[in-house]
Amino acid sequence: QVRLVEFGGGLVQPGASLRLSCVASGFTTGIYDMAWYRQGPGKQRELVASITSGGSTSYIDAVKGRFAISRDNPKNMVHLQLNNLKSEDTAVYYCNRHGTNYAWGQGTHVTVSS
Repeated sequence: QVRLVEFGGGLVQPGASLRLSCVASGFTTGIYDMAWYRQGPGKQRELVASITSGGSTSYIDAVKGRFAISRDNPKNMVHLQLNNLKSEDTAVYYCNRHGTNYAWGQGTHVTVSS
């Protein structure tokens, strides 16, 4: 049974950093392209960053230079480093396979507010 558990979110001030983590079970993350998505208040879920099985990364323009996606294959985990956070980054963040999504986890809340 596939399960995705995200954690690491919190309430931070603008300019702060957070490191989000996702641990997967029921499948091997290392053989798939993985991604982080987010859903802000009143918005649709959007792709934020992706990483191929080979380690190539891609980001939406809004987070380029501030966020960094990485993977830890032995631990079946995917991380997202969030730096220089802005209020518009406030959202629930989810990880999943990139493209062919499994059932979504509960996500982790990131709130950026002064």
